[in-house]
Amino acid sequence: MAHDRIHAREPTHHTAEWETGTITAVTERDGHWVVTVDSIELRTTFAIRDLVTRRLDIDPGESPVGQQIWYKQHGR
Repeated sequence: MAHDRIHAREPTHHTAEWETGTITAVTERDGHWVVTVDSIELRTTFAIRDLVTRRLDIDPGESPVGQQIWYKQHGR
């Protein structure tokens, strides 16, 4: 399965290819971390979840809802 790509910090490479949005919900589904950004569902691995949440300006265990991320949907 192909995954969407997300970053906690503004990308410095191929910047025109990335979109930015605010996390409105997070959930787990079918062994993946699903992040909803402005009504778009992005599916990533738990390893990416761990990396992104460590880089956001939140306390450990705090929800990332409300945080800004950069993303690329697979296939777009």
